[in-house]
Amino acid sequence: MNVVLESEPMVLASEPAVRRAPLRVHVLDATADVGAWDRFVVTRPEATFFHLAGWREVIERVYGHRSFYLYAERDGRIEAVLPLARIRSRLFGDALISTPFCVYGGAVGEPLACTALEEEACRLAEDLGVDYLELRHLERRHPTWPARDDLYVTFRKALHPDPERNLAAVPRKQRAMIRKGEQAGLHAVEEEGVERFFRVYSESVRNLGTPVFPKRWFRALREVFGGACSVLTVYRGAEPVASVMSFHFRDEVLPYYGGGTRAARALKANDYMYWEVMRRACLRGARVFDYGRSKVGTGSYRFKKHWGFEPQPLHYEYHLVKARRVPDVNPLNPKYRAAAAVWRRLPLPLTRVLGPMIARSLG
Repeated sequence: MNVVLESEPMVLASEPAVRRAPLRVHVLDATADVGAWDRFVVTRPEATFFHLAGWREVIERVYGHRSFYLYAERDGRIEAVLPLARIRSRLFGDALISTPFCVYGGAVGEPLACTALEEEACRLAEDLGVDYLELRHLERRHPTWPARDDLYVTFRKALHPDPERNLAAVPRKQRAMIRKGEQAGLHAVEEEGVERFFRVYSESVRNLGTPVFPKRWFRALREVFGGACSVLTVYRGAEPVASVMSFHFRDEVLPYYGGGTRAARALKANDYMYWEVMRRACLRGARVFDYGRSKVGTGSYRFKKHWGFEPQPLHYEYHLVKARRVPDVNPLNPKYRAAAAVWRRLPLPLTRVLGPMIARSLG
C-alpha cells in the first residue's frame, strides 16, 4: 500500500507560497528500514515501548496474526507511525487493533500525519471487513468515536535517583509488606531464560482464571527485544515463588508480566519483587515506573493504589465497521465469569496446553 496525500502549501512571509512534498503512507514490510521506525519512536515523547517494530515480529512469529504497521513519510523522513495487527477469533470476533497484547497504541507523530494514518486505518478496517478498529490511547483523540473510558487505568510514577527516597515515598503499610518479604529470607535473581518465569507466571494466571500465553511468546520477547526485556525471579531458598518480565524503554521500566505461586502471598513475595524491580531500575537510571494496566476495582488495581500510585484512565476508541456496539471482551463481563471460575479449577498442566490456544485471540 502506498497512499499519496497532497500537503498544504507552506507560506513564507513576503514570499510566494512554496508547496511542500506530498505526505505518503506506507506499510512497513521486509524491505523497509525497521531501524528508522524505531529511531523515530524513541524520539517521540508520546510514543511507548509498544510502538516499537519488534512487536510486529513477535505477533507474527508466535501467532501468525497479520500486521499492518503504517507510517507516514515526507521527503524520506518519517512523520508518524501507527502499528496495527488483525486478530480473528470465532470466540471474540474480528478486530484491527493498535496494539494487540499491549496496553498502549495508536498513532504517534506530527498531528497531520497522525490524522492521515488514522484515516488510512479506518479505510483498511473497512476493506478487510473486520468488526471494528480499536486504538488504545493515553489521551482521548476522537471525542465522537465510541470508546471505553471506564474499564482500564494505568499507573505511572516518577522515580527519584535515590532508591531510599523512592522507598520512603511508598505508603507505610506497603513498606511493611516489603520488609516482611526481606525478613522471610527472599532473594531476587535476574534470569537468562524464561523457564522459571513461565512456571511461576502460568500458575499465577491460572489461579486468576486467565489463559496463559505459550512459553514461546516469552522466548520471542526476549529474543526480539534483547536487553530491553528482562526477567527477575524471587526465590525462597531454591524455590521460585514470584517472577516478572519487565520492559525497558528510554528512562522507563515497565514490569509487564508478573505473578507468584500460592506461597507468594504469605511470603509477601510480590511486594518484595516489585520493589526489587523499582530499586534495580532506579540504579540503572530509570526515572519512570510504569505499573501497567489494571481493570478498575480489581485486586491488581487496589494493589497498585497501595503503592501510592494514582490511576490514569486509558481511552480505548473504536471505529465500528460490522459491529453495532463497543466490544466487551474482559473477565468482568458476566458472560465470561463462569468460564474464568471453571478455568481456576483446571489442573495446571492442562491450562498450559489449552491456555495458549485461547490467549492468541484475546488481543
